[in-house]
Amino acid sequence: MKTITLISGDGIGPEVVGATRKIIDATGVKITWEECEAGAKVFKKGVGTGVPTETIDSIIRNRIVLKGPLETPVGFGEKSANVTLRKMFEMYGNIRPIKEIPGVKTPYSGRGIDLVIVRENVEDLYAGIEYMQTPGTAECLKLISRNGCEKISRLAFEFARSEGRKSVYCAHKANIMKVTEGLLKHTFEEVAKDYPDIESGNIIVDNCAHQLVKKPEQYDVLVMTNMNGDILSDLGSALIGGLGFAAGANIGDNIAMFEAVHGSAPKYAGKNNINPTAVLMTGIMMLRYIEEFDAANAIEQALFVTLAKDKILTRDIVGDVGAASTTAFTDAIIGNIGKTYETQPKRNYKPLQLPRVSNDAVVAKQRQVDGVDIYLENNGDAKSVGKQLESLCNGTRFSLKTMSCRGVKVYPAPEVEIASTDLYCCRFMSSDINDGDIIDLLQRLSAKFHWVHIEKLNVFDGVAAYSKIHGE
Repeated sequence: MKTITLISGDGIGPEVVGATRKIIDATGVKITWEECEAGAKVFKKGVGTGVPTETIDSIIRNRIVLKGPLETPVGFGEKSANVTLRKMFEMYGNIRPIKEIPGVKTPYSGRGIDLVIVRENVEDLYAGIEYMQTPGTAECLKLISRNGCEKISRLAFEFARSEGRKSVYCAHKANIMKVTEGLLKHTFEEVAKDYPDIESGNIIVDNCAHQLVKKPEQYDVLVMTNMNGDILSDLGSALIGGLGFAAGANIGDNIAMFEAVHGSAPKYAGKNNINPTAVLMTGIMMLRYIEEFDAANAIEQALFVTLAKDKILTRDIVGDVGAASTTAFTDAIIGNIGKTYETQPKRNYKPLQLPRVSNDAVVAKQRQVDGVDIYLENNGDAKSVGKQLESLCNGTRFSLKTMSCRGVKVYPAPEVEIASTDLYCCRFMSSDINDGDIIDLLQRLSAKFHWVHIEKLNVFDGVAAYSKIHGE
């Protein structure tokens, strides 16, 4: 007997989660549901996170969660309860299957779309670390770790193995962001060597978006960073009929939470006309995760029979006329358990082997600092500022190499005039410097300028660990 934490959620959540629970129970699978709260009702009780202690305790105890959509109220509460749950339990991998659904007509019907997007779930720009560096310039930190890249890359390959898939491709923007997105690309290529049975490769993420629209059936598994994965997984959902068919899973080392992608849609709540398929397919993913393969396959086949053979369709597919209610659709699927849809290819599912990645720190054998980038708030002319900075360097170990604005050189004089903002990045170069040298430079600058941010120009094992400025 498996105990699973069940969070029905807000809006349409109780209807779609209730339908999924009813269908899963109808298979006879041995599950005990432990019902818990999170979301809007909890916010209103004064719990700032939207997740009460008893829900957290249940998740820690059971380690498996089936969750409906949660509302993030405006004007009270803190961050999204959905995000809180993912981050609290380090659910680093988001798995989004994108599979053609029999009986659901789209412009891509008959193309055989059957791919999976594996999205890193806790790093990247979506860590939400932001600052106003100056009154006129904002910053968002894109933090990518070697450990995070290895975990998500290995998860993608292990998931491919668990479903008998043939290829895994890394979609990235390493042609531009050579350090951050490049870290995922290089780590992926190293990890791929441990999976010689699976084809691997990489693709620039904007080309990947193009190819997903042009020829989505060419892909099997795609792995990518957090924001890229968020965008392309929604694009993928549109290929198969929309968010009503978008299942999802959040995977961590110890805890997995299964939730559909769509929101709480409060205007449809209680009307008994919502499509539960996305949550039901999420439930199928959960059953496979806990190795209840027969029950998962039985529900999937019953769903396909209901949609494609019986043509029992909900309002989002056929409109208001002739649409099945949520309860009628649910009952039809239950009635079809045991039937099969023979034209749908079947996979030989196996248990997912979660990757175990060392949390040991990455250590450089040799390291030095080549210089420092200091960001100055200044609305002055770049040439005038540059001359003053060169003068301030006299008597220090530094020389001003260049100034840039939004990554483009503005001093020494660029070939064409560049529009400036109120934030200059000033690159001072030296060799074998220490923190005392940097502090001395900052003190000199502070006499005439307002500095707001600093970055060391590190060199690890002889390789420059910073990007060049355009025009440098």
